[in-house]
Amino acid sequence: MTFSTQQKPANQPKSSNAGKVWLVGAGPGNPDLLTVKALRVIQQADLILFDNLVSEDIRTIFPKSVPAFYVGKRKDDHSIPQKELNSLLVKKARQGLNVVRIKGGDPFVFGRGGEELLTLIEAGIDAEVIPGITSASGCTSAAGIPLTHRGLAQGCTFVTAHGETELNLDWRALAQIGHTLVFYMGVSRAHVIKQNLCMHGLSGSTPVAIIENGCRKNQRDIIGNLGELDALVESQNVQSPALIVVGDVVSLAGKLKAMPELEELAQNCA
Repeated sequence: MTFSTQQKPANQPKSSNAGKVWLVGAGPGNPDLLTVKALRVIQQADLILFDNLVSEDIRTIFPKSVPAFYVGKRKDDHSIPQKELNSLLVKKARQGLNVVRIKGGDPFVFGRGGEELLTLIEAGIDAEVIPGITSASGCTSAAGIPLTHRGLAQGCTFVTAHGETELNLDWRALAQIGHTLVFYMGVSRAHVIKQNLCMHGLSGSTPVAIIENGCRKNQRDIIGNLGELDALVESQNVQSPALIVVGDVVSLAGKLKAMPELEELAQNCA
C-alpha cells in the first residue's frame, strides 16, 4: 500500500534526496510469518525503529550493519512519546534515509499506524504500509481456535482493552452480538472484561482462551470459561503479550489443534 507524495500539502515540497518510510507489520512473533515484502525492506533499510511486540526472533534477522532502535511502549513505560516518534520519522526521511518502522501484528490494527501515516503524508514524505498477520488471526490459528465456524460464530470482533483512561465500550452490544470476541492488551483488565460481559447477558460458562506469547517459542494456551477469566489470569500468572478470546469457537481448540495442518503450525511456532 503506497501513498504518493502528491497527497502532501502544497507548501511542503518533497526534497530530491528525501528517503522513504515503511510501516511494517511483523506479525505475531514467528519470523516465518513475516511477509516476503516485509523481509525485503528490512534487509534494505538504512534505519530500523522497532516496537515492544516485535519478538527477539524477528530482531535477530535485522541486518547487523543497520542501526536498530527500540521505540516501543509498555504499560506506564513509553520509550518515546508518540508525537516525538512521528517527528523522528519525518526527520530521518528528510535526511535521505530509508526507514523501516516495524510493529508487532499489523500496523493498522491497534498499532497507531494511522497516526504515523497521517504525519508522514502531511509532511510530504513517501510512505508505504506493509500489512502483517494480526495477532488475533495468527495466535488463534496456532492454538487451534477458528475465529469463525459454522454454527458457532458467523463473525469476529477485535477489541482493544487498553484505553487512554478507561474502557469506553458498548458492552451490551459485545455481549449480545454472537461474535467471537478477541481482546488485545486485556490481561490487566480481565476482571473488567468478565464483569461487564456477564453483567450484560453473556453466560459465565462461555468458553475463553488466554493465549500468552502467541506464535513464539514459549506460547501458552490457557482454556477455561468466562466466569473464571480473572482467576485464570492470576492463578496462571499470565504475562503480556497475551490475547483473550471469548466465544464458543474456543471449544474446538482441543479437536482442531490435533489436525496435522494446525499441529505443524503449532510446532513451527514452538
